[in-house]
Amino acid sequence: MKNIKILILGLFIFSNGAFAQLKAVTYKDGTQVLNGFKISPTKKNIQKPGILILPAWKGIDKLSKETAKNLANLGYYAFIADIYGEGNYPKNNAEAGKNAGYYKTNTNEYQKRITLALQELILSGANPDNIVVIGYCFGGTGALEAARGHLNVKGVVSFHGGLGRDPARPTEPITAKVLVCHGADDPFESKEEITAFQQEMRDTKADWQMIYYANAVHSFTNPEAGNDNSKGAAYNEKAAKRSWEHLKLFLNEVLKK
Repeated sequence: MKNIKILILGLFIFSNGAFAQLKAVTYKDGTQVLNGFKISPTKKNIQKPGILILPAWKGIDKLSKETAKNLANLGYYAFIADIYGEGNYPKNNAEAGKNAGYYKTNTNEYQKRITLALQELILSGANPDNIVVIGYCFGGTGALEAARGHLNVKGVVSFHGGLGRDPARPTEPITAKVLVCHGADDPFESKEEITAFQQEMRDTKADWQMIYYANAVHSFTNPEAGNDNSKGAAYNEKAAKRSWEHLKLFLNEVLKK
């Protein structure tokens, strides 16, 4: 009887997605090798919604991997993009800033790398017309670029991402729904940049939301960021939990499941 109970428990755990695993995926941008991760949902549905995850400035990290697993357990296909590519992974903050800065300036290149990752998400099983892009910090900037670049996505979500945009770029209507989760005390986004972003959303007639989290600075979703707000980047458990719930509400609204 004891063995039967263990077997039943094991089947229950498996059916609820505890064994969902990330799988490494190698893909390319020309000759540049890219190394991403995919994961399939533990709960199948005919709509096959997909989430593309864009990591922070140091590349694929623990946070992006945990996010992918949690999304799979909610019923989504997920893919973690590799923006920099093999041989270009930053070893420190200075290198991360340089790499991220390149793609923030060369937005067409950023959008291209996002598009290649979207293709991998679709190849993994996601419905090409039922996708949302989410990103953290530098990845949050990328999520907004997916909307600005009119990529085929239903919505985008930026967690403590950079909001800036070259004012010389042409402004065109944004059709993807936009959610920005922002630390109310984030020192890396000026009032001027926030105001300009919000005006951009109005000018592009976007369906957008911007949610502020009290006492939160940059990187508030990342437990590895420490807890010292004076450094400008720190984890905030309450803001992290609230923003996760806001993400789930957004996905439920935007994607068919």
